[in-house]
Amino acid sequence: MIKHAFAKTLLPLLLSALTIGTAAAQSPRLVLIDQDGSGPGGSNQMSMMVLLQSPQVRVLGITMVSGNAWEPEEVAHTLRMLELIHRTDVPVVPGAVFPLVRTEAEVQQERTLYGTFEWYGAWGDLTAHTSLQAYHGPFVVPPLDEGEPTTKPLGEDAAHFLIRQVHAHPHQVTIYAAGPLTNIALALSIDPDFATLTQGIVIMGGSLAPQTSDPEYATHPRHEFNFWFDPEAAHIVLRAHWPRIDLTTVDISVKTQFTKEMVKEIARSGTPSAKYIAQYSREFFYLWDELAAAAWIDPKIITKERQLYVDVDLARGPNYGDTLTWSAASRPQRDLPLVHVQEDLDSSRFDKLFIELMSAPPLAAAGVK
Repeated sequence: MIKHAFAKTLLPLLLSALTIGTAAAQSPRLVLIDQDGSGPGGSNQMSMMVLLQSPQVRVLGITMVSGNAWEPEEVAHTLRMLELIHRTDVPVVPGAVFPLVRTEAEVQQERTLYGTFEWYGAWGDLTAHTSLQAYHGPFVVPPLDEGEPTTKPLGEDAAHFLIRQVHAHPHQVTIYAAGPLTNIALALSIDPDFATLTQGIVIMGGSLAPQTSDPEYATHPRHEFNFWFDPEAAHIVLRAHWPRIDLTTVDISVKTQFTKEMVKEIARSGTPSAKYIAQYSREFFYLWDELAAAAWIDPKIITKERQLYVDVDLARGPNYGDTLTWSAASRPQRDLPLVHVQEDLDSSRFDKLFIELMSAPPLAAAGVK
C-alpha cells in the first residue's frame, strides 16, 4: 500500500516536472536588439527581421544607435519596417545619437592626416568620394521612401530600457549588437551588473585579416566600421564580464552574399516580409548582420571558430579604432574575457535559414512591455 501510495504521489510530480521541462525547452529565446537601423531594406533592417521572423525567438525590444545613419532617421525606418511586416508589438527605443568620444570634426581632420576610408556611415559624403551616401545633419529625418511611420518610439532611453529588460529577465536575455556599441557601453556604465545578468552578447564587429580584394579592407585589414565609429564604447563592451561573447567579424562576413536570386525566391512567398525585401532590396552585398543573427539562432551555421582576447586600439593616430587580438600565449596582462571569434560557416545552411525566415508569415504579437 505504501509503495502504491508513493507511486501515486510521485508519478504526478514526475509528469509535472517533465511537462515544465518540455515547455521550458520550447520557450522562445529572449533577445534585445541593438542596431544602427538604416533603411529601407539593407543588412541592418534584414538582420532585425531574421530575429523578428523566427519562432524560436522573442524580441523584447529594439534600441537604436547612430552608425550607418543618424539615430533619429534609423528610428523612423525601423518603426516603418515593423509596420510593414506586421510586428508593431515590438517597441523601438531611441538611443545614442553621438559616439562617446569621437567627433565629426575629428573625423574630418583624420581624413586630411591619414587618408580616407570607403564608408563613413552617418558622417556621409563630406568628401567627393562617390561611394558615400549624401550627408545631412544628425536631427534631420528626410522623407522615407517606404512612407512615414504612424507608430511612435518608446518614451525611454536605450540604456535604461536595456537595463530594465535584463533585470526583468535575469540570466535569460542575449544582447544582439550589430551597430556601434554606444548604447551597450552606456548601460554597462550605469549598471555594473548589466553584463553578468545576461546570457551573453552577440556582436557584429571587428576585422582581423579578411581574405578579400574589397578596397575597404585590402589596405587596412584591421579597420571595421562598427568598432571604428565608437572605439571607446567597443573597448568598454569587450572588457565587460559577459557569460559569453560571440563575434561575427568582417573575416567571416565577406564569405556571405546577398543575391538577386535570393530576392526572387523570397518574393514568391508573398508574405509581408517578402514584399518588404522585394521592394527595398537595392544593394547586393555581404550579409553582415544577418549572419550574426542567424548563427545565434542556429549555432551549427558556424563550422569553425577561434577563442581570442579582443580589444580596440584607442591610441590617436591612423589606427585609432582598429581591432586588436591576442591568443592565450600572447595576451597582455589585462582583464579581458575570451571571445568566440567566428571563422567559417556552412553557407548552404545559412542561406536556407535566411530565405525561410524572410519568406515566413509574421509571428503573433508577443505583447512585450
